Amino acid sequence: MSSSPYEGLHDFVDQLPEIAQPLVVAVLGMIPYVEGEGSAALGILVGIHPVVAAVAGATGNILAVVLVVLLSSRVRESVVARRSQRATDALGVMSADPRDEQPNRRSKGRQRLSRWLVRFGVPGASLLAPVVLPSQLTAAFFVASGVKKGWVILWQAVAIVLWTGLVAAAALGVVSLLGW
Repeated sequence: MSSSPYEGLHDFVDQLPEIAQPLVVAVLGMIPYVEGEGSAALGILVGIHPVVAAVAGATGNILAVVLVVLLSSRVRESVVARRSQRATDALGVMSADPRDEQPNRRSKGRQRLSRWLVRFGVPGASLLAPVVLPSQLTAAFFVASGVKKGWVILWQAVAIVLWTGLVAAAALGVVSLLGW
């Protein structure tokens, strides 16, 4: 049996109470770019049961996305209301869609995500987005684009569970293949 390069982390995790191990994985899952996939893979690599690591990582990621969606939707509602009020005060009529006033400069990732949203809808864009951006940023983008928050939460959760499961299976395969 070969020695794991994660042996020091494995020893650290073994010293934690068993109930704290999935909590650490869940907290890691809340971090953009680590997400459920990365936290589950790391949990598996350091010796946490694969199902426990995957569920904890996905749960942490989903909780972070729900928080981002709820906060983003409140911000969007405030911006839309403020713009509408300004337009009503200035013109005596209701404002046009607030998305029309957004600047055209966007990062390559946001441009790609916008194209995917138009081409594949929220389900397809949610499933593809982890290749380009963290789920928290994707969720905020969808909400800012006017997608209903329940729809964003549903499809982001589906994507998180799918991607976390795939990466966890790959991590389990690596651990098994290398005999860690």
